[in-house]
Amino acid sequence: MMTFEDAKKIVAPEGQSISKTRSQIIVGDSREKVKDLPGDFYASCITSPPYWGKRDYGIEEQVGAEFELENYISSLVAIFREVRTKLKEDGTLWLNLGDSYTSGNRTWRAPDKKNPARKMSYRPPTPEGLKPKDLVGVPWRVAFALQEDGWYLRSDIIWYKPNCQPESVKDRPTMAHEYVFLFSKSEKYYYDYESIREPSKTNGKLRNKRTVWEVNTEPFADAHFATFPKSLIVPMIQASSREDDFILDPFFGSGTVGEVCNMLNRKFHGIEINDEYISIAQKRIKSYINGRIF
Repeated sequence: MMTFEDAKKIVAPEGQSISKTRSQIIVGDSREKVKDLPGDFYASCITSPPYWGKRDYGIEEQVGAEFELENYISSLVAIFREVRTKLKEDGTLWLNLGDSYTSGNRTWRAPDKKNPARKMSYRPPTPEGLKPKDLVGVPWRVAFALQEDGWYLRSDIIWYKPNCQPESVKDRPTMAHEYVFLFSKSEKYYYDYESIREPSKTNGKLRNKRTVWEVNTEPFADAHFATFPKSLIVPMIQASSREDDFILDPFFGSGTVGEVCNMLNRKFHGIEINDEYISIAQKRIKSYINGRIF
């Protein structure tokens, strides 16, 4: 259980040792910090890395800002190869990724009144072999690369967003989904299917959870963008961990995984490089301690 004293010490700045007994936000670049984590320790890794070429976070050499798609994929493969050594033998990885279209070799993107975070000072060039207006297929390219690197690819989940961001396109459907991939470290792994059974729409009886999850996005005023929804994270944590287990999020962002861990009596380590997001996450997690909102 997180205490107020734990909440005060939740941010572990550069040079501070990583605790094996309490939750922490670890400050730094996940490409380096994940190497310092304890091995064979985490029940699950639940994360949503920056999407390729979708947002400018203002961090030099940030993940997601690689000009070459292959470099982005290689960066994620290297990070999650290291993550695999930090998971218990029966551990899992839940990976959320959104797709993108080629830029048509446009080098920047103007802000949108409804979505200021859309503004970008750079745009990656069209990947070799693709054409302007092509859907890149980033999630599946990453999933196959991770599978080739040794992960067991166990499921692809469609995150259907009923309140998706509107698009002004007139030559294709509006994108209203993202992918969540379930990977495992080993052939046999911990998965509590009973904890996430869902009512059937035909007879109301509980059934095994399906691969299409209908979850609204959650606007978050402090961050000025839609965050990883809590209701998307809950079944991942329930199915892949027990109470007091540690969950890892190497791209912690505004701290949704940490907040849900607190709600479900799990502990977490989250890695984040952006000072603004660290402040937001710290505020969110401090406000929810031991099942109480303050």
